[in-house]
Amino acid sequence: MRRREFITLIGGAAVAWPEVGHAQQPVLPVVGVLCAGNAQALKRYLASFQEGMRRLGYVEGSNVRFEFRFADGYLDRLPDLATELVRLNPRVIVSTPLPAHLAVRKATSTIPIVMATGADPVGFGLVASLSHPGGNVTGLANFAEMLASKQIDLLREMLPGLARCGLLVNVTNQLHQPQLRETKVAAETAGIQLVPVEVGSPDKVAAAFETLRTERVEALLVPPDTTFYSRRRQIADLAAMTRLPAIYGYREHVEDGGLMSYGPDIPDQYRRAAIYVDKILKGAQPADLPVEQPTKIELVINLKTATALGLAVPPTLLARADEVIE
Repeated sequence: MRRREFITLIGGAAVAWPEVGHAQQPVLPVVGVLCAGNAQALKRYLASFQEGMRRLGYVEGSNVRFEFRFADGYLDRLPDLATELVRLNPRVIVSTPLPAHLAVRKATSTIPIVMATGADPVGFGLVASLSHPGGNVTGLANFAEMLASKQIDLLREMLPGLARCGLLVNVTNQLHQPQLRETKVAAETAGIQLVPVEVGSPDKVAAAFETLRTERVEALLVPPDTTFYSRRRQIADLAAMTRLPAIYGYREHVEDGGLMSYGPDIPDQYRRAAIYVDKILKGAQPADLPVEQPTKIELVINLKTATALGLAVPPTLLARADEVIE
């Protein structure tokens, strides 16, 4: 009996060993990433985030797994993508920008959310305050809804006689209302007639420029917006075709042929988002992590575009530029 019992015990252990070995395989923490734009357009930003994660010791497939979802500028896709990510039960979700924050916050009130960049989280109810978020959302915010006044000043410096300025308005982005309100006030203060042109989806960008042409605007303001960012090459080309000087919120617009930009250093915000992810993976609560804002706003000018438009950039403007693309 003892011999049979011993053999049975050994046989049972032999069967169990592979299962024990399998159970001991580490389960990698999942970091979800929800983006309102498309992968190609956001390549630089996401590379900055992943670089920040590597600096903190996180290696894809080794001690962390990333799950990316992209709305490709079609903001109505965000709710389903957010729900899809939440079902994966990630340890933390990184979102960008505001429309993605709102979608994922609606999908979960328990999974920590890190904003890589976005506007007015207090005004949109994402956090109780910047210093004490108080919920499951924290991260980095920018001044996307507050840049219009300075951008109009820069346009006037480039075009002293400016009297009629166009504004692209993405009506599918919840941020368009504060952006439009801020821009109207800035234009009125500057004595400039503002011509808002609505864009309802990415494939309506070309039609918007036809409207701008018929409205005979003299310059254009393209506010920070994920759809406009994803279509930045097309927008720069259309602005060149209609010989329309334009100012943007992101420097990448200028690198792709736009005239000038004025806005925060977004890649740096993505790098800093990794710090928030690291803290949360180590046990910190989003409610206790203050929301950061950018400390530097960049002015970038494309001299080649200025020359093509027949513009002489004032020396005072060149002297203040953080970067001049020749």
